[in-house]
Amino acid sequence: MISIDPVSLIVGFSLGCSIAVAVWVHHKSLKASMTDRFKVMADEALQNSQSTLVDLAKGQLESREQAFRELVAPITQRLQELDRSQHTLTQHLTSLSGETGRLVQALRTPHVRGRWGEVQLKRVVELAGMLEHCDFDPQVVTDNGRRPDLIINLPGGKQLAVDAKTPLDAYLRAHEAPDEATRKQALAHHAKQVKDHIRQLGAKSYWEQFKDSPEFVVLFLPGENFFAAALEAEPDLIEVGNNERVVLATPTTLIALLRAVHYGWRQEKLADTAREIAALGGELYDRADVLTRHFAKIGAHLDKAVESYNSTLSSYESRVLVTARKLRERSAVSESKDVASLEPIENRPRLIIAEPENELIK
Repeated sequence: MISIDPVSLIVGFSLGCSIAVAVWVHHKSLKASMTDRFKVMADEALQNSQSTLVDLAKGQLESREQAFRELVAPITQRLQELDRSQHTLTQHLTSLSGETGRLVQALRTPHVRGRWGEVQLKRVVELAGMLEHCDFDPQVVTDNGRRPDLIINLPGGKQLAVDAKTPLDAYLRAHEAPDEATRKQALAHHAKQVKDHIRQLGAKSYWEQFKDSPEFVVLFLPGENFFAAALEAEPDLIEVGNNERVVLATPTTLIALLRAVHYGWRQEKLADTAREIAALGGELYDRADVLTRHFAKIGAHLDKAVESYNSTLSSYESRVLVTARKLRERSAVSESKDVASLEPIENRPRLIIAEPENELIK
């Protein structure tokens, strides 16, 4: 059995521990060094990858950004143009709003409203194809000093009075009303104004002041909406006008009425033309009758002349030529001379057919 010295054993153990510690320390140092190296390498690889990725992404983003800019550029330009147009439109709307406000304010003035209604009436009449001082006369003064806005000349020498009214004050207040109750109140006032105009116009009795005038007068409202608003508040407005002998007319209905008048004028002219043609036809027939009788007399005289000629020729041949030929036969005259023979006229004048039944006029 081998004996081991305790001292050697302790020295060997100590040496082994030292070697183990040294190996462990070296391993730990090597591991830390390897870890640091790998970390550095990983950081470098990551930085390189990130740099490459950033460069790639940056290139793609720049390309996409350029394409997006090219795509958005027309839209941006259109938006800028739209913005300028909107600015111009805003200015025009502001100006239009101001002008509309001034127009509304002007139309609240009675004489401006009246003048506007007269202008609209004249335009409607001209649109219907009528001519001033031919088919209609403006501002005709009656015997009692009244003056309707228009007198329409009807066929047969008749005349129809038309008066324009423009009740706008209450109508405009109805459109500016903040609530429905105020609007209805303004419309009721508007309908009352129209009804008052109907009664005032009916009281003037224009049909009594013009010769052969129909027993009614036309009240012209220069807008369909004025009549519709009044009728909405007063449904019996038409009946009121009928009782007052006043016909309410808007531009549409007045044009229809004037077209009917124009058609009546055309029919009247056609009737006048037909009567004139009939008179000319009668006159032509009378003249043809007289001329036919003259021709008949000429024919009769010609017939008598032919009859007298033939009778004279017969007497000439039987009493004169016979003796003349006997002188030639007895050589009292030269044989080279011979009296020419004459032929009677057999043609007679034509007879004139005066009637379809072939009645002859001599």
